Amino acid sequence: MSVAIITKDEEANLPRLLDSLEPLQPAEVVVVDSGSTDSTVAIARDHGAQVIETDWPGHVEQKNRALAACHQPWILSLDADEPISPELAANIRNLLEKQDQDQKAGYEVSRLTWYLGDWLRHVWYPEWRLRLVKNGAAQWTGHNPHDRLEVDGPTGRLSGDIHHYSYADIDDHFRRSIDYARIGAEALAARGKPFRWHKMIFSPLARFIRLMIFRQGWRDGWRGWIIAWSSMFSAFLKYAFLYEIERGRRNSGGNFGTGTKPTPTSDKNNG
Repeated sequence: MSVAIITKDEEANLPRLLDSLEPLQPAEVVVVDSGSTDSTVAIARDHGAQVIETDWPGHVEQKNRALAACHQPWILSLDADEPISPELAANIRNLLEKQDQDQKAGYEVSRLTWYLGDWLRHVWYPEWRLRLVKNGAAQWTGHNPHDRLEVDGPTGRLSGDIHHYSYADIDDHFRRSIDYARIGAEALAARGKPFRWHKMIFSPLARFIRLMIFRQGWRDGWRGWIIAWSSMFSAFLKYAFLYEIERGRRNSGGNFGTGTKPTPTSDKNNG
């Protein structure tokens, strides 16, 4: 099995992830790094990973680069802030040792997020993500920053969690929410999607209702409320940024964008 990881300045997270992979004993760990200025690259090499240093073309493109660099029959795709639980490691090993494991082209895994000192058991859980795939049968798709892994063939599910250490604190959470809203707006503009006032009003409300009522975010206490409001805020900002981009294009008579270079993080819980 290969493990594919993308990084930039992940010295705080990467050791925890690489240590969690030890029970799996993967034949290959591929780290695609986009210009880390901390000790990320050294940490990866110290753990025996193959490091590819390159530019940052976007979430989807970078994760596909990591997939393409893997050579083993199966690939586990993770972000630097996503160590795996011992239960998941054991279940992956058992799966790959079975004679009939090749009947599926990929497997979804549930992601459990650590937020403000505790695990979120409702608002963002379970989050089923396709992460274990056959080499050559999968690719990352979607529109930045909302990437998703897709596979050609039937899929199954594995028990055990990916432990997601998503945000360091409230400041980190809201800064990233703003960044992702801006990236989302630029992606909409690049695809020719026009600003619609009703999207700026009803999309945030839909997010809040989904997280607080349908996902029972209220059961996570104030942390659930914070997440629901931040998701609502991010949705509002995405269309506000799109409005700004459209006005800039009209005023300049040409292309207009914020020019923000995103931090290569995971497919976050940003709606």
